[in-house]
Amino acid sequence: MKHILVVDDEPRIAEIARDYLERAGYRVTTAGTGPDALAFARTQRPDLIVLDLGLPQMDGLDVTRQLRKQSGVPIIMLTARVDESDKLVGLELGADDYVTKPFSPKELVARVRAVFRRIDAAPERGDIIRVADVTLDKGRMQASVGGRPIDLTATEFELLATMARQPGRVFTRVASSRGEKGFVT
Repeated sequence: MKHILVVDDEPRIAEIARDYLERAGYRVTTAGTGPDALAFARTQRPDLIVLDLGLPQMDGLDVTRQLRKQSGVPIIMLTARVDESDKLVGLELGADDYVTKPFSPKELVARVRAVFRRIDAAPERGDIIRVADVTLDKGRMQASVGGRPIDLTATEFELLATMARQPGRVFTRVASSRGEKGFVT
């Protein structure tokens, strides 16, 4: 059963979203602040996050920035911010969809299903990398060793994927003329 984290500081909105998503067959947990959402995402690894932007303590955009440093978890922003600039920033930061309040709970469920259909589609060749007992799922940015998930930042994941695609190759760390560091073969 897919697990969804609903993050909203308005208990009634979180309750409505939770009820509709549970009726659609999902397991749902709610959080009311950005720090709570980040802590939950780190420890429980939900399959999708429905995220309000106007949160106390830490705004939803900051939550998205932090999540994207460590995870590719799908994010649907559910917010009262209707300005085009807010939508664009949210999507540019890595949200998969953007729903404005007031919202239709049935539409939210449909959008959740659409995101899951997209990410659950059969992985394309090269999206799953296996080397020895290491498995990398590029579409979900998830790594496991011996079937146990391991936590990696997005950068660590990409480095590991690059090296796993070319086992046996030696990579050397170099600095460019602009001071940027990278790897060459």
